[in-house]
Amino acid sequence: MKAMIFAAGLGTRLKPFTDKHPKALAEVNGKTLLEHTIKYLQRSGIEDVIVNIHHFADQIEDVLNENSGFGSWVTISDEREEVLETGGGLKKASAYFAGDEPFVVMNVDVLTNLDLGKMIAQHEQTGALATLAVMKRASARQLLFDNQMLLCGWTNTSTGEQRISREVGELLPYAFSGVQVLSPGILDMPFSGKFSMIDVYLHFAKTHDIKGYDHSGNIFIDVGKPESLEKASMLFE
Repeated sequence: MKAMIFAAGLGTRLKPFTDKHPKALAEVNGKTLLEHTIKYLQRSGIEDVIVNIHHFADQIEDVLNENSGFGSWVTISDEREEVLETGGGLKKASAYFAGDEPFVVMNVDVLTNLDLGKMIAQHEQTGALATLAVMKRASARQLLFDNQMLLCGWTNTSTGEQRISREVGELLPYAFSGVQVLSPGILDMPFSGKFSMIDVYLHFAKTHDIKGYDHSGNIFIDVGKPESLEKASMLFE
């Protein structure tokens, strides 16, 4: 199985570190977020990864070369000219996932003890087009599911914006954890340029099964701010 790590973002919440470095190279206990993510995937037997780069791209390439990919086969998806967001980034790298095998996609700034193997097994069992790791936690942006954990919509509780793909009686809100298992059919996304994977999921949710995988109770840190790096250092080696 292959995986993609989203590492191209500007990491503005991690300023001033990201004024001179990519967020992927922020450290938790002496290891970069990139190394933590690569090692996390290795623990589920995934050693073939592609990493997209944009902000201080050369630094990421140098670290990967100096450390022999931290033990994995690492391919670079170069977005130096323009950062494409998550959806555009995956579409640019789509040739890497040619074939009929599912694959994992995750953000470089997510640290979790989610059992990825169990999530992959559920994805393969259900035959969903996509399986999204979600939790019951505070977040302004929430994915909306029915009681079978089928994606039905999205909302921003701060602005009141809501996008509905399936009309159901009750909508259950969950926060997205930035980890997803995808089937190759997702690569037939009808978008171009710069766009979000959330747009892709809401589009396909109208006609396909986009499933949520509830891992509430697991450790989860979105390492987007300096204080979250401090918290992560107490929870992850």
